[in-house]
Amino acid sequence: MRDVRGAWAVAGAQLRKWHEEPVVVQSVRSAGAATVAYVIALRLSPEPAPLTAPLTALLVVQVTLYATLTTGIRRVNSVVAGVVVAIAFSVLVGLTWWSLALLILASLAVGHLVRVSEFVPEVAISAMLVLGVTRVGDTAWARVLETLIGAVVGLGCNLLFAPPVWVGAAGESIEDLARRVRQLMLRMGEEAAGRTPVEHATARLHEARRLDHDIVQVDAALRQAEDSLKLNPRVREGLLHRIVLRTGLDTLEICTVVLRVLARTLTDLAKERDPEPLFEPQVGATLEQLLSEVGDAVVSFAVLVTTDISQNAESAEERLAAELSTATATRDKLAQLLLDEVQRDARQWQLHGAVLTEINRILDELDTEHRSRRLMEELDRGTREERERRDHLVRLRQRLRTLRGPRQPRSDRNRPPVSGRSL
Repeated sequence: MRDVRGAWAVAGAQLRKWHEEPVVVQSVRSAGAATVAYVIALRLSPEPAPLTAPLTALLVVQVTLYATLTTGIRRVNSVVAGVVVAIAFSVLVGLTWWSLALLILASLAVGHLVRVSEFVPEVAISAMLVLGVTRVGDTAWARVLETLIGAVVGLGCNLLFAPPVWVGAAGESIEDLARRVRQLMLRMGEEAAGRTPVEHATARLHEARRLDHDIVQVDAALRQAEDSLKLNPRVREGLLHRIVLRTGLDTLEICTVVLRVLARTLTDLAKERDPEPLFEPQVGATLEQLLSEVGDAVVSFAVLVTTDISQNAESAEERLAAELSTATATRDKLAQLLLDEVQRDARQWQLHGAVLTEINRILDELDTEHRSRRLMEELDRGTREERERRDHLVRLRQRLRTLRGPRQPRSDRNRPPVSGRSL
């Protein structure tokens, strides 16, 4: 019986995981929207197979509500522009090889003029499909109708079924990046504690450089999360979530850059001291301990960034502060040991100083006070930008009212005009 319950629990957890998977959610939403659009188009469009409607719905429905709205408007604009270009060409020249070339050039130019962004080729595609049909007029307007049906269904799908907020996925990617940074720090510390061949130091440098590709992937996940927070009715403090995650990723990116510089410094030191160890035994052991403590602080920082504002966030901040305090004490010990070693042997004093400087930079970026100042600056800037957008909308509304003219009071609308005789 326990085995059956355990199996059901595992199956339920797997289903919840699939439900939260972006690919699964996107596939189900796209398939449902395309099917509904096709059923509606069969009743309203004169075409026997109105496939433009499901095609448009399939392309309009995106993972986030914000992307759906912006994409739907641009896609409808591109299709309508292509249909208009096709109607003009059908009236003037018809379909020939040279008119097809002119049609494509004109459609691409119109696409840039109407600013449909990535849907510029859609203008030419729509124009060619419409121009290649015999009954140009009927097909053109049917295609416009089907496009509108697909766009409306695609937009309504995300309005009725609110898309998930992808903050969790972005947070997991940030934490994974922090753990990879920590693993690299641990390997660098272990090698710095003994004799490090130049090949091993160079391999760590290549690993540090590959972290740039990981940051690109995390940035893509974070952009998706930021879009999911926009115009989402389930999110109350979207600006705060976006700023916390974005500033957290910026800090980790700076740490990876500094770590790459540190790996380069250790590589140069390995070349200079080969075949001797990089440091004296006590210095190497202290550096290994320091890199381990800094790596733990990097992971704690990522956990703090991705944790909701609650007691968990407070405990994460306390843990990060304690780890930074421990790492700072070890850093001071390492600084004294490096100073003693340089006084005995000053051959590589520049590289020894560079190692200490780069670790100081990482600790400074992870400092809680530094992060608090950065958050306040970004929050002030974001609030100011939102206020400016609201002020712009208010000015636009006032301008429209001015153009419309002063409104007559309701009590005076039915009152007969006053003439001199009535006085």
